[in-house]
Amino acid sequence: METANKYLITIIGPTAIGKTALSLKLADEFNCDIISCDSRQFYKEMTIGTAVPEPAELAHATHHFIHNKSIFDEYSVGDFEQEALKTLDSLFTKNDFAIMVGGSGLYVDAVLKGFDKFPDVEDYVRIKIRAEYEQHGLTYLQDQLKEYDPDYYGTVDIDNPQRMTRALEVSISSGRPYSSFLNRHSVKRDFTPIIIGLDAERSILYSRINQRVDMMMMNGLEEEARKLYPHRELNALRTVGYRELFDYFDGKESLGKAIDEIKKNSRRFAKRQLTWFRRNESANWFDFQESTNLIINHIQKNSNL
Repeated sequence: METANKYLITIIGPTAIGKTALSLKLADEFNCDIISCDSRQFYKEMTIGTAVPEPAELAHATHHFIHNKSIFDEYSVGDFEQEALKTLDSLFTKNDFAIMVGGSGLYVDAVLKGFDKFPDVEDYVRIKIRAEYEQHGLTYLQDQLKEYDPDYYGTVDIDNPQRMTRALEVSISSGRPYSSFLNRHSVKRDFTPIIIGLDAERSILYSRINQRVDMMMMNGLEEEARKLYPHRELNALRTVGYRELFDYFDGKESLGKAIDEIKKNSRRFAKRQLTWFRRNESANWFDFQESTNLIINHIQKNSNL
């Protein structure tokens, strides 16, 4: 396989910006499959709160890595990297193009650049951090990470305890910020990425996010969250859209407050997604309302077409 002849069209951007809609149009144009790199759409028990494409959208083009795991499975970014690369190897035997779409920056980088190597973590550090987390909660992790690695704090999903715990373990064990180990090397891949970023004015983006949350509630997010509530401690469920409703079920806040928190935390998450993706100098950014033909022309100019 020659790198110059195989292209991975990679669509990035914040939540609710329209990545799925664009991926379907590009799949039509280039007659190719779609790989999802949304770290929550992997889980078959989560549909509404993860904005999984509608059945008609999934039927429109062949999708990979959607509802392929259970919330009870252990699944890491390293696992995804290896599985995604194997899938791409297979796809590229039949087509010069494939599409990867999703808002999980760490997973995008793992496929495009390779998974970064980190130093070993001392057992006593791991035990101490997890004990402090169990005693003091999420705020402890947030405060500690902000102190040890403010750069990574500015990009990571600070509502994800697993990622913050991992960053703290590495930072404390090594004596260096976790972010200093990121993007230190780039593995040569057997394909050429063409990275398409979608964005919008903040007021428009935030309005789209608010509307999406309202639609999720209308479509049954509360009922979906109730079914998952008994398993709330699983890492897959410690995410925006579910965590806030779990607090409502616990009687900690009203339903209206929980919905407002989902919207607020989704907007905050979108801001962090953009901070992460904007660091990629190879990305070409387009307004979410940009003509699809213009984007197709850009892809054609950067490929052999």
